[in-house]
Amino acid sequence: MSGTQSPAPALLLAAARTGDADSVRRALADGADPEVRDEARRTPLLLAAQGDHVAAARVLVAAGADPDAQDTRLESAWLATGVTGSVAMMRALLPAGPDVRLRNRFGGIALIPASERGHVAYVEAALRETGMDVNHVNRLGWTALLEAVILGDGGAAHEEIVRLLLAAGARPDLADGEGVTAREHAERRGFAGMAALLAAAESGTPAGTGGPAGTGGPAGTGGPAEAGRTGDGAAG
Repeated sequence: MSGTQSPAPALLLAAARTGDADSVRRALADGADPEVRDEARRTPLLLAAQGDHVAAARVLVAAGADPDAQDTRLESAWLATGVTGSVAMMRALLPAGPDVRLRNRFGGIALIPASERGHVAYVEAALRETGMDVNHVNRLGWTALLEAVILGDGGAAHEEIVRLLLAAGARPDLADGEGVTAREHAERRGFAGMAALLAAAESGTPAGTGGPAGTGGPAGTGGPAEAGRTGDGAAG
């Protein structure tokens, strides 16, 4: 009895990691703290978000789990949605009131890795539903727009993200730390479609009619920055 440790916290972490919503519910009922941490200081909600286990995340959110709790690498459940690109997880976490200005270890917000990785649906939903700052600048001096060009592949997904960001108020004149704009990066990389979109935005000319409607207007008020992939695959 005295000195006996309850298995509930470990069971909660394991259930969140595997997405077993019923076991998450049982562990919470047995007294597990929804903010328990593993060896890397990951919470059950972060583990669920990283695995895109939406049902488990909803149980944890209902139990009051914090979407902004960060681990040793400054990852949080909310920030993880930008990496995975899961719109369903993003929406599951919104009732918990995440801080959309929260920064990862690169100084970036969730919009930046999503833009880098080509998560079109996430970028569109985030711009429309969350109030994230479309012109947030990370420690590398990159906005989501810059990161989509610099770290993207120039394909249809990244081109659509550039279109969405511009429609939401992204500033094409914001250059990186070396004074190079997104258009100049696109031209250097041979991304003709992106370069044309960015040139039109710089000149104030409408950039065609091809993008989806309802991109949601400017995303939030000014916040800081986010960063790109630097070897470990995590972005901004």
